[in-house]
Amino acid sequence: MVFSSLEFIYLFLPPTLIGFLILRWLGWERGIVWWLIAASIAFYAWWSPLHLVLLLASVVANFGLHRGILATGRKSLLIAGIIGNLATLAYFKYADFLIANVNLMPGVELPMLDIILPLAISFFTFQQVSFLYDTYKGRVADCDFARYCLFVVFFPQLIAGPIVLQKDTIPQFRLSVFRKRMFVNLSVGGTLFAIGLFKKIVLADGVAPLANAVFGLADSGQSVPLEAAWIGALSYTFQIYFDFSGYCDMALGLARMFGIVLPINFNSPYKSVSIVEFWRRWHITLSRFLRDYLYIPLGGNKQGKARRYINLMATMVLGGLWHGASWNFVFWGLLHGIYLIVNHAWSSLAGGENHFTLVPGPVRRALSQAITLLAVVVAWVFFRAESFGGALAVVQGMFGITDYYDPSVWAATLSDSGLYWTQFVLLGAIVLWAPNGIELVKRYRPVIDVKASLVTARGMAERIFGGIAWRPSGGWALAMSVIAVTAIIQLYRLDDLTEFIYFNF
Repeated sequence: MVFSSLEFIYLFLPPTLIGFLILRWLGWERGIVWWLIAASIAFYAWWSPLHLVLLLASVVANFGLHRGILATGRKSLLIAGIIGNLATLAYFKYADFLIANVNLMPGVELPMLDIILPLAISFFTFQQVSFLYDTYKGRVADCDFARYCLFVVFFPQLIAGPIVLQKDTIPQFRLSVFRKRMFVNLSVGGTLFAIGLFKKIVLADGVAPLANAVFGLADSGQSVPLEAAWIGALSYTFQIYFDFSGYCDMALGLARMFGIVLPINFNSPYKSVSIVEFWRRWHITLSRFLRDYLYIPLGGNKQGKARRYINLMATMVLGGLWHGASWNFVFWGLLHGIYLIVNHAWSSLAGGENHFTLVPGPVRRALSQAITLLAVVVAWVFFRAESFGGALAVVQGMFGITDYYDPSVWAATLSDSGLYWTQFVLLGAIVLWAPNGIELVKRYRPVIDVKASLVTARGMAERIFGGIAWRPSGGWALAMSVIAVTAIIQLYRLDDLTEFIYFNF
């Protein structure tokens, strides 16, 4: 079930909230936990009842391993659990990819398995691997099955994150938390949900057809002219930004309606002045997982620069592969690995923040931000394209090295280009200047550890808009209602409901 669907908004969320509020009024802690588990199971089963069996089997098996590790402390159980989880993920996500690549060898024609990727398998697999690792390291106290089950299947974060650790949510599954500040929780949660819904339905889905048109033609083998290439690349750059940002806001808002605070997962990444900062702002919990459970175990930065760069590259390539079984994703991860290596090497050679002191700070910051964003946009082309040839066609067009293209093919796409560029300017202003949803409601703890999560405000935009802050009031309620109603009206107008991009991973 998609957060932005009418079924979710009208049929699922109201009865789930009403049931929670009744149990909350009764003071029945265990009833609340099991009610949220039941609602989450129904939420997942809406997509595929068959794959619900896989999810529940994974929960039961990993809880059993958790208890076994607690009782014996055996590393062999941890290794077995990690291998079992990753092997399951590899089968469903990469088996057909592997077969397709083996079939490229002369004389090999293995039959494809045509496996349907279970929704959220990447997220609940990583979540449970981290739980087993933390159990072995003694970071997890014994918890009952109900709370562990809710930790994995809690519907606001089940499908596309954030990837939560046990310390993030399990301690919150208590009556004292569920019964705290009901009005504030519902107000903050509803505000974040409305903002996220608007981002998804109006902003992300508004530019999606344009990105689809350009990349569809590129993947079909068409050469891409300069303007069309930039229109396609920027369309997808804004689409994935508002799609994932919208999802993250909605996930935070939904959890908060039930009194649960999740970790930050998205924090205006296009404001970054370096690729290192970008990965501190984009899909933050995935970056945390890759750092803590892959990069650091590989040796991190403690074994010399050469080994550090190898570890960075390996982490980013595997992070790219995590997003999907495609060489495009691998190359996207490779690009970001190269970006990070260049970023660290440049900082080391140029003296970190103290280089180019003769250049005024605002100019230096603007240049750094522009270079970072350009690198990100180029990488997004490989992330979006269905084929490597299609990605190359768009990149070549962006840099004006297309030899020949058929003007008639691109006439429809370029007919309203002035309107498209106006859209990009407006969307860019929102991305680079406006406060994000978390900053808007930061006085009411929208995420775990607000002060550590939000990057220190810098620049003219923050000075102009930094004073804008949401609070429970009639004016803000009216404004958020207008935003939500606008999004719902647009939802009725859509021909087809589009899933969140990260649902595919």
